[in-house]
Amino acid sequence: MGCHMRARDSRRCCAALLTVSALVAFSTAAPADGQVQSASAGGWTAPLTSWGDPDLQAQWNSQTSIPLERPLEGPLSGSDTLTLEEAASLEAANRARYDDAPQEGNPGTYNAFWRDFGNAVPRTSLIIDPPDGRIPPLTPEGQARIDAERSTRGPSDSPDTYSDLSNWTRCISRGWNGIGSWYSSNYQIFQNPGYVVVFQELIHEARIIPLDRHPHANESIRLWMGDSRGHWEGNTLVVETTNFSPKTNFRGARDNLHLTERFTRVDEDTIDYQFTITDPHTFTKPWTVTKPMTRVADKISIFEYACHEGNYGMTGILLGARAEER
Repeated sequence: MGCHMRARDSRRCCAALLTVSALVAFSTAAPADGQVQSASAGGWTAPLTSWGDPDLQAQWNSQTSIPLERPLEGPLSGSDTLTLEEAASLEAANRARYDDAPQEGNPGTYNAFWRDFGNAVPRTSLIIDPPDGRIPPLTPEGQARIDAERSTRGPSDSPDTYSDLSNWTRCISRGWNGIGSWYSSNYQIFQNPGYVVVFQELIHEARIIPLDRHPHANESIRLWMGDSRGHWEGNTLVVETTNFSPKTNFRGARDNLHLTERFTRVDEDTIDYQFTITDPHTFTKPWTVTKPMTRVADKISIFEYACHEGNYGMTGILLGARAEER
């Protein structure tokens, strides 16, 4: 992507490109011919890097219209699976809705052109455990904490101050985001001997994951993206992440979140991605999500992520709330 824009935006764009360039320099060359894992059941052979690790290096997209939780009502509520045809029809219908005219009083939003194409997933929820496809109930401690936070903040549709808005809206950090978004659900994976980098397009945040099985950082060190450690189990990269900042928030989980991710390349164009959320201070039991990551092979998918554009968005949100009050 070029940097033909105003000077301020040009500097931002070039900084983003330098970040990507640095990560590319971190990555190594493609694996040598013939270096592959044993053949899979379908006859596909998984490639290895030149130093012998399973090769996950590529650009990937995780967008899908399948909801995180199985709906309690409607056509997706009665079963845990869909046919591929039903899943593809759901994707097409959801994308078409982005081009609908806005309702009265709604200024509209980005249309379908700006949104990622989704993967057809033959399930009615991304959660596979618990079997009901729902996030487990909150613990009393977790519910009390969330209720207390709500009582000390202004309403989300009329914030009193910038601190009433999330780190996401304030463009500080999207944090770890395994579920993705309707846009910028793109990731690039780089590998070097002893390390894997998972670089997400959202705010251009990168996790550098060592594979040496060293213990996590001291618990006093807290990070927006957590402290990650990885290892290989056969063809699967397993990543354990702890030490999240108490200012992060994933479905109510904060600094006690323990995240376990599993990346398994199942064919040339697909990673089976799973993660398990464990936080006994927030949820009554762990819960697990699975979704595919599809390789983006025909174009560059990691673009500049200019979040605030000079903080005009933040100013507009607060001014709009005051105007509505008046």
